[in-house]
Amino acid sequence: MRLEDYWGIGPKTSELLTAELGTERAVEAIESADVRALVDAGLHRGRATRILRRANGAAAMDVLATSDTRAVYDDLLTLAAGYALTDHAADRIRVLTPYLDRPEVEERLDRVVAARDAWSGLSDADRERVEEAFAEYDAAGGTDRAAVETALALRAVGLTGETFDALDALDDDRLREAAEALGDVRGSIDGDDVTVASGADDELDRRRERLDAARELSDAAFDVLEAVRDGSLRDFEALKSATVDHVATETGVEPATVRGVVPDDALDAADFVSATLRGLVEELETAVEEREATVAADLRDRIGDADGDVARAVETVSDVAVDLSLGRFAAERRMVRPRLVDDGVAVRNARNPFIDEPVQPVSYAVGEHALDADGWDGAGRTGGGRADSERPPSGDRVSVLTGANSGGKTTLLETVCAVTLLASMGLPVPADEAEVGTFDRIVFHRRHASFNAGVLESTLRSVVPPLVEEGRTLMLVDEFEAITEPGRAADLLNGLVDLTVDRGALGVYVTHLAEDLSPLPDTARIDGIFAEGLTNDLELRVDYQPRFGTLGKSTPEFIVSRLVANATDRSVRGGFEHLAAAVGEEAVQRTLSDARWSPGEE
Repeated sequence: MRLEDYWGIGPKTSELLTAELGTERAVEAIESADVRALVDAGLHRGRATRILRRANGAAAMDVLATSDTRAVYDDLLTLAAGYALTDHAADRIRVLTPYLDRPEVEERLDRVVAARDAWSGLSDADRERVEEAFAEYDAAGGTDRAAVETALALRAVGLTGETFDALDALDDDRLREAAEALGDVRGSIDGDDVTVASGADDELDRRRERLDAARELSDAAFDVLEAVRDGSLRDFEALKSATVDHVATETGVEPATVRGVVPDDALDAADFVSATLRGLVEELETAVEEREATVAADLRDRIGDADGDVARAVETVSDVAVDLSLGRFAAERRMVRPRLVDDGVAVRNARNPFIDEPVQPVSYAVGEHALDADGWDGAGRTGGGRADSERPPSGDRVSVLTGANSGGKTTLLETVCAVTLLASMGLPVPADEAEVGTFDRIVFHRRHASFNAGVLESTLRSVVPPLVEEGRTLMLVDEFEAITEPGRAADLLNGLVDLTVDRGALGVYVTHLAEDLSPLPDTARIDGIFAEGLTNDLELRVDYQPRFGTLGKSTPEFIVSRLVANATDRSVRGGFEHLAAAVGEEAVQRTLSDARWSPGEE
């Protein structure tokens, strides 16, 4: 396959990769998602990651139907990569893509959940040992010996479960013998070109020292000539004897060995000394190569029957690093295995992965779901009252989400998007319970601040085509009213809700215009998020859990109350108090009273 056949690789990139890696190695790096190889060849890490995502999951990347969906996807993988135990594991996590086949999703979930449970079952001391083992593996550059020693460390802490079956098949005694032998090798023991490490063999070390000394003399042949030539040297034999003695003394080589390489046809004294030194270097190079081959053969014999275990350890440690890194991510984020269903998204006590805890979890659903009624206990509850329904009706195709400014509506959309993407990649999700369907496209569209025809057109071009394509689509759209006048925005939103239902898609649409909408289809509902006042610190107090089947209110009096309370300039405060009268002075005063604030406080 030509390099330019891969997405994102043009002539210049192809030329670079061919020059640095060769075509065959470059193709291998792309097919195996080896980010490090492409980065070492000169590509920017971000670009290398994008190329590998497309190369290994081009069709699956179409699930990310908008730039906002892709942004959440990027942020999720960046977050997960932060829990990686090795640099290579981080690279492999960054190139994960959604799966299109349910069995692949289930298979990865099996591995990651097993790794999560294994990580959770380790003591703090054992977790530290695992982290140290992988850190040493990384620092050693992932050599065969480092892989073997890491495999021994992982076996020692007792990692169990399906994810670690390959570790269970290894033999400790063989690995230890192999580790000792591999410690005497620089690089791989495979192949004929083996470099034996210093300290592995005393005789080899002596030969190398003599070779280094001979090379140093050869590079300074003129100085050697000056050292051996003085006024007492009247003939060639004297020069020859002085040269042999000097070189033998400086290199530690036996004089007989030096005499064995002296030339018979030197043109003059300078040529004689230079030729002698070149001959000695060649003689010693041969001696080193012969000894190194003998030692390498002995090392191979020492490894012996462990060859298969070493190869399995190298492969297994790399794979375990990825799964255990994802398991660590899931464990430390308290993530659970989602139930994979045909249709719908339902979460109980879901947490936005991008917000630091503590955070109020939310429960929500759209489409078909079968979470137990008890699973929704507390969902839809606010204060001392109850929403119209404690759980969203199963089967609603669309929800229109309304409510308070800064009430977490966009955060809820982002949470649903993140949960759906994580599940599509075969990863646990940040919730107490979740059901997630399979989607061909996920359309997440954040609110835009601009208000012009260009933004309206680009928004419609972004959200409508994926909605009308064949397959299942999840629509998560935020505040259409921000891109056109409210009346027309309500018309457009009505049209999108109807189209979503007609196309058999699912949708959550955030708006402040719910009261302006025409009657919704039977399979659509309105949910609301409510602000409940201000805290003593004048922060907005919001119940982020939507009330199902209830129209939310924006409650501007809370915002105006905070502005009144925070105003330090008398005239500015007067202006805000004028607005307070417009939105309901009594409500503002009641809010300030509940927040225990009185005029004149700062």
